[in-house]
Amino acid sequence: MTATMIREFRLPDLGEGLTESEIVSWKVGVGDTVSLNQIIAEVETAKAVVELPSPFAGVITALHEQPGTVVEVGKPIVSFEVKDDAGNQTAAAAPAEAALPKREPNLVGYGAVVESTGRPVRRQRKPVETATPVVVDTKPADTATPIVEPVETKPADTKPADTASAERPRSTPPVRKLAKDLGVDLESVAGTGPSGLITRDDVRNFVGGGDLPAAAQELAAQEVPPASPQGEREVRTPIKGVRKFTAAAMVSSAFTAPHVTEFLTVDVTPAMELLARLKESKAFAGHKLTPLTLVAKAVLIALRRNPGLNAKWDEANQEIVQFNYVNLGIAAATPRGLTVPNIKDADRLALVELSTALAELTDTARAGKTSPEDLSGGTISITNIGVFGIDAGTPILNPGEAAILAMGAVRKTPWEYQDQVALRQVMTLSLSFDHRLVDGEQGSRFLADVGALLADPGMAFAMA
Repeated sequence: MTATMIREFRLPDLGEGLTESEIVSWKVGVGDTVSLNQIIAEVETAKAVVELPSPFAGVITALHEQPGTVVEVGKPIVSFEVKDDAGNQTAAAAPAEAALPKREPNLVGYGAVVESTGRPVRRQRKPVETATPVVVDTKPADTATPIVEPVETKPADTKPADTASAERPRSTPPVRKLAKDLGVDLESVAGTGPSGLITRDDVRNFVGGGDLPAAAQELAAQEVPPASPQGEREVRTPIKGVRKFTAAAMVSSAFTAPHVTEFLTVDVTPAMELLARLKESKAFAGHKLTPLTLVAKAVLIALRRNPGLNAKWDEANQEIVQFNYVNLGIAAATPRGLTVPNIKDADRLALVELSTALAELTDTARAGKTSPEDLSGGTISITNIGVFGIDAGTPILNPGEAAILAMGAVRKTPWEYQDQVALRQVMTLSLSFDHRLVDGEQGSRFLADVGALLADPGMAFAMA
């Protein structure tokens, strides 16, 4: 019979030194058999929702945290029962590599296995009368004997009922409110949902069993909306995840970098006519072309003549960092808040490639699937406030960048054209920049170049 061992999986740092993440949902339940790298959960970092792959192949024995819980990095979130001879089989298959230290799967943010056994151990808060040995995986199975650490258990005189109720029953906030309104103790309700989740029907069925007065049973029969009930004048939402990170970043940016915003209203009729022709071109068949596509390309071309805006202020080293590449950030409004994913090396992309990258970036952001890597390393950004019918604004810099361009709505407006007043398509551009490293002349020239490209796309030949 093959021996097994319990392996704990602790919440990893998913990037940029994050200290905590929220469990959004579990994709597995206790008793499920999972394979290596199978998605077991979705967690929300300070920037995005990330799928969490399994670092082991085995059987889920415990889920230590419930959805909606904010967990500190390094805290156990799930336990597995795995075969303890997996490492030996690997070593036998590849004897030449037996002398090399084994690494766990190199998943996002997980890193290599810590080889030192001198890690600090938390001091136990309560005296432990008995201890159950649990195998903790601190070294590869084929290179060292697993370390056995004592795990705190309840004193011998603890009532069995206390152990059973150590964790509150699994349920969602609307279900807990329904139970509270009905006076139902969820400890007494058996959950029929996934992994024992208590549902509305479970609460209603419990009430229907005659354990509560008729008035409460009548209330249970009513359909209770999941959101704010009627009569509730305030709804309070915890500030966490993307919203919390965005707020902190914007406050830091607004009060660190001295912002200057300039405006330019442009007749973009030629650019819109070009856009219409491109949509009919076979070369762009199946590609999504929008005014943002042309503005993004104009920004990339204008940066070649005005590289000072593709930079950052390094306060720690007292340096201005000039980027010789462009990671173009695009502000995206998502259900979880504002994010600014960026297109890596956007300056190397042709227009058709840029249109594809923009479409993929926005679709991924709105689905909440943007990776932490795509949310970091931006060098300059664009925010499209025109999609909301807004003409102009004063955008706040994305932290670590020198400039951000807001593009307004394209409107048909009476405009001077060839010494006459004509109905033209007009757009207002708003450029905010960090006045510590971009002076007024640099910002004005860059904005004028972007405007010239949109007013006359043929200018791209002169600026290229």
